[in-house]
Amino acid sequence: MSISQKIRKNIIFEQQIIVEVNQLTELNHFRLLGRSGLRVSPLCLGTMTFGTDWNFGAEKEECRRIFDLYLERGGNFIDTANNYTNGTSETFLGEFIGSHREELVLATKYTLNCRPGDPNAGGNHRKNMVQSVEASLKRLQTDYIDLYWVHCWEFRTPIEEIMRALDDLVRAGKILYVAISDAPAWKIAQANTIANLRGWTPFIGLQSEYNLIERTPERELIPMAEDFNIGLLPWSPLGGGLLTGKHIDTHKEYLQSPETSTDIARGSLITSRMNEQNLAICEAVQKIAQEIGHSPAQVSLNWLLQKSSVTSIILGAKTVKQLEDNLGCLDFTLTPEQMQYLDEVSQIKLGFPHDFINSEMVKNIVSGGSNIAS
Repeated sequence: MSISQKIRKNIIFEQQIIVEVNQLTELNHFRLLGRSGLRVSPLCLGTMTFGTDWNFGAEKEECRRIFDLYLERGGNFIDTANNYTNGTSETFLGEFIGSHREELVLATKYTLNCRPGDPNAGGNHRKNMVQSVEASLKRLQTDYIDLYWVHCWEFRTPIEEIMRALDDLVRAGKILYVAISDAPAWKIAQANTIANLRGWTPFIGLQSEYNLIERTPERELIPMAEDFNIGLLPWSPLGGGLLTGKHIDTHKEYLQSPETSTDIARGSLITSRMNEQNLAICEAVQKIAQEIGHSPAQVSLNWLLQKSSVTSIILGAKTVKQLEDNLGCLDFTLTPEQMQYLDEVSQIKLGFPHDFINSEMVKNIVSGGSNIAS
């Protein structure tokens, strides 16, 4: 356990519990986000489904019910982006939040182009950053954003420009903390090193896809985040729906005959993830779910919550029923044996240089045969 994780353990602050990262609790048992004092719920309400502009989200009335349920259960962490449902997500939130603004940790993002044809309406540069934050503030009906995300890395804007511009927004009081999503580990490490050396605001959070069928962040992103004390917020924690268990029969059908399988399988966004290993993972999740009387989605989320690198999981729901089921992941704890079983069935090869430098041969050569504690 790192020093920062030890500090998080069992701290009582104004009658609200801040818990150790891998301790399962309730929505109102908060965790510290990365190298900061910001308290956030272990489950974050993702709002990419707020609005039907993209033909897959929820109507306004259902969005309001989802929002209200999350707050009623004690949640305080809301995630959106300037481009989600063409700005409707932020607009809805601006209406919903009302008197709850001060008690919520409100996060939004910039980078993606919201005005096709305008080359400066997208990217990570200062111009897009400033115009994006101003537009988000108006839609959200607030004068500051708690956590501002670089939505994805685009390899064009100098890293110094990004970090200095973000720091300027912090100093102006328009944003309080900064974070990054969908970026290479080496660029995040470079960004935070520069920020720390120059006294600028560093990233305290990282969004990355991370779930039982997508564990590749364990190669570079997660070790980097742990070393820099950056809080990890997994998105798509259910693997695009594959880990809910509802696609297992379609999964089997697709593997047996991809060319003649159902239209559902061929047209699904998760078809590319239908392979033998992922089927084995989904069946393992379903097996545990049946044994303990919880849904496969709850089992998959519970596995994530027990990972020490994970601070908060981003949940996206199109219905109140979906959110209710997902929140049930806090009601139990997988046993060490169950965690090991899921770890083993979903295990990935770390590849070079990790497998090489962790081999017994290299360890013995480096240590000269001495027994050195890690």
